[in-house]
Amino acid sequence: MIVVTGATGNVGRPLTQALAEAGEQVTAVSRRPPTGSAQLPDGVRHLSADLAEPASLAAALDGAKALFLLLSGDLHAPEARPADLIALAAAHGVRRVVLLSSQGVSTRPLDPSRVAVRAVEDALRGSGLDWAIVRPGGFASNALAWAESVRTERTVAAPFGDVGVPVVDPADIAEVAAACLLDDRHNGGVYELTGPEVITPRQQAAAIAAALDSPVRFHELTRDEARLAMTRFVPAELADDTLDILSAPRPAELAISPDVQRVLGRPPRPFRDWVTRNIAAFR
Repeated sequence: MIVVTGATGNVGRPLTQALAEAGEQVTAVSRRPPTGSAQLPDGVRHLSADLAEPASLAAALDGAKALFLLLSGDLHAPEARPADLIALAAAHGVRRVVLLSSQGVSTRPLDPSRVAVRAVEDALRGSGLDWAIVRPGGFASNALAWAESVRTERTVAAPFGDVGVPVVDPADIAEVAAACLLDDRHNGGVYELTGPEVITPRQQAAAIAAALDSPVRFHELTRDEARLAMTRFVPAELADDTLDILSAPRPAELAISPDVQRVLGRPPRPFRDWVTRNIAAFR
């Protein structure tokens, strides 16, 4: 049995689907039961747990052979102890953990939020378990933050409109994670995941407009405006570190990684493919 944390999210949903289609028994873990489009495949068990309280995950780990561990925003907070989740998994007999980390661990290792994630990576490496680490850059699905304003005002509001990064489709992240959970060849692997092209927020807005066949206006936010919006959902230091990348990506953050191709045998999906699959959110 494989435990998937964050199972109703943008990576967890397609990962749970992929594992179920592969014939695996899956326990899907999230804070709240799935509803609507987050409904789970037939045969997948759901358990509610809050990863900020590691003991709440214990029941899900009984009998599990593998764990997909996603570090949500509150697990980046200074008082959080996400490494305890790895120790808990080992104590319950889990043999393999696949960690969803961040590209920033390698490109900006001294940023406060990346130091915390690096500590979790180090705990996993020292756990004695089989492990793999996936480090995506920016997510294509971050564009869902614009869904309401596109629906109601046909407007995308974002900072640094003409600065791009190669955003990655969460479905690609999920497929790579599934391969790491199921295939021993990926033990000890660290995979940096990007999309196939650098794309700016203004270009993303244009891709949404093309899929809608309707004009979408781009409104450029200041950094302070963007930070205020982000800190409603994530810790301030994570918002600051993210905005540093979006405002001035380093060469390594602009590079197209070969790792999706290496693991899956195909190139990563472009942003327009993600838009096409998710266009209902913007209508």
